Amino acid sequence: MATIERTLPALFEESVRKYADNVFLWEKRDEAFKGTTYSEVRDSVYQCAAGLLSIGVKRGDRIALISEGRNDWVISELGMLYAGAVDVPLSIKIEELSDLQFRLAHSGCRMAIVSGNQAAKIQSIREQLPDLEKIILLDTQEAKHEYEIAYPKLLESGRKWLETHHQEFESKWQSIRESDPANICYTSGTTADPKGIVLTHRNYTANIEQSVALYPLPESSVTLLILPWDHAFAHSDGIYALGACGGSIASVQLGKTGIETLRNIPGNIKDIRPTFLLSVPALAKNFRKNIEAGVRAKGKMAESLLKLGLRIAYAYIGNGFNRGNGWRALLKPKYKFLDLILFSKIRANFGGRLQYFIGGGALLDVDLQRFFYAIGMPVYQGYGLTEAAPVISANTPEKHKFGTSGMLVPDLQLRICDEQGHELAKGEPGEIVVKGENVMAGYWKNEKATSETVRDGWLYTGDLGYVDPDGFLVVLGREKSLLIGHDGEKYSPEGIEETIIGESPYVDQIMLHNNQSVYTVAIIVPNREALLNWLNRHHLDPKTAEGQDAALRQLQSEIDSYREKGKHERLFPERWLPSAIAVREDPFTEQNRFLNSTLKIVRGRIVESHKHRLDYLFTTEGKDICNRLNREAIGALLNAAQET
Repeated sequence: MATIERTLPALFEESVRKYADNVFLWEKRDEAFKGTTYSEVRDSVYQCAAGLLSIGVKRGDRIALISEGRNDWVISELGMLYAGAVDVPLSIKIEELSDLQFRLAHSGCRMAIVSGNQAAKIQSIREQLPDLEKIILLDTQEAKHEYEIAYPKLLESGRKWLETHHQEFESKWQSIRESDPANICYTSGTTADPKGIVLTHRNYTANIEQSVALYPLPESSVTLLILPWDHAFAHSDGIYALGACGGSIASVQLGKTGIETLRNIPGNIKDIRPTFLLSVPALAKNFRKNIEAGVRAKGKMAESLLKLGLRIAYAYIGNGFNRGNGWRALLKPKYKFLDLILFSKIRANFGGRLQYFIGGGALLDVDLQRFFYAIGMPVYQGYGLTEAAPVISANTPEKHKFGTSGMLVPDLQLRICDEQGHELAKGEPGEIVVKGENVMAGYWKNEKATSETVRDGWLYTGDLGYVDPDGFLVVLGREKSLLIGHDGEKYSPEGIEETIIGESPYVDQIMLHNNQSVYTVAIIVPNREALLNWLNRHHLDPKTAEGQDAALRQLQSEIDSYREKGKHERLFPERWLPSAIAVREDPFTEQNRFLNSTLKIVRGRIVESHKHRLDYLFTTEGKDICNRLNREAIGALLNAAQET
């Protein structure tokens, strides 16, 4: 009996067989969300795949996909995969044309499927891409150039081609092997040229099986996919894992600009009433800020009630793993009452059906986890990376503990290794190394990087962590992000950074830095509105030297609160707290390339770009918070705040 190849088309065919009439994709058109069933999606996928075959797409051809999340994103990717092609999903947030050109040239894309908002980018570099033969435009009815194809025309060609080639079509998609590449996903390229991560059909289907085993989702599950769809997390666990369970995915209503699209999220959540959401720390922080602002707007009594409710809830839930155990059981009636009169009202703003968030991306600080758990919308943090397709571990409703990344997915081996690659004893921190069918095939056209990252089937993640006594994986951070003291001692900065941002209303962003220096330094992006309000409360003029120095000293006091006799003393080792601070006027953003597409700071690029500021912090003058450069930055920042 022939072995059934575990490919993404085969997985989708099985879902259509089981859930033909379930809504798979929700999209807002004409002011209302409309659903498209699994069987209807498959009809469109067939037409797209057949259209691609009709214009000469061959097995193994690379096709770029550059579009906002929408029905056509899923249909286009599945269409490529049914045709035997390889999708190269690219972020719509790539603004540097040289970055876009590199990815398209390096992968050798023959074609690109592009949304209307992204078309100008690719049009402007087309002549520098000799391999790029066709551009398929999603948002137009008519092509203007011979190298363009309007998407509706592609589907129409596919319909006609299927009339006479249906058997050939069936044979083509059924001949795809699970070892064939499905995607080439590019890294952010923070320290060198981006690397193309080759994920096979089996990498994906294996990780979907692993994820669903850890998170069995009922077919009634619904999510609004608010993360970029080219993200490995959103891609695997939003689109394919949910699709394997018969659930529904809604796309965010597109605005004319990215900001307008973001503003549509709260209303779309109320429309869709999701049962769960995928999130990253930056989104979780924004949700919390909005929740707290909404409560404050209701007056002092509501704000006091929230603080009381959180105190009782925090005591009751403990670290999640020991929720309600022992003496905590006595708090259950109070917690239930507060949930009825307060927390349930907050959840109503998320549609009323939201059971939990699944957290990915960077580390999520414990305070944020406790907050969302308390209000009845827990964030179950997981860990993974694109090279693992991407899920490695996750907390779940059944088993979770704050400050950890949960339990390992099934059918995955884990080692914690020292710098020489030797396995360490349980509980000792070292590099996280994993082996399983979800581990990538390698980096596209980069044998050196592949051999360094995957050895004997083991993926060396570059992340540090350990397994705690209860079996939970604790991720400490990227090895390349570590602070390294002058004596060689190492420390991960993420926990300190996340805590300072979460606790201080005056700090929007912070990056710690120590590369074998005598002390740690930091670059801080202040919250200009909060600082301006603080100055107004203290009757200080932000345009004067007195006011600006006071604002700088307030920032210093936020850091000092973690030192001896401060309210947060002993939370972190003092040697890793910054002894000198550089204030930056403008935020780190994706546009200035100081944040990557998952909204994590790009340390190498920031260090390189701010070398003179960092060097200055190791001078006597620079160590003073009220130094010349900080005064200039805080003055410009506060003036901008007043103008807005």
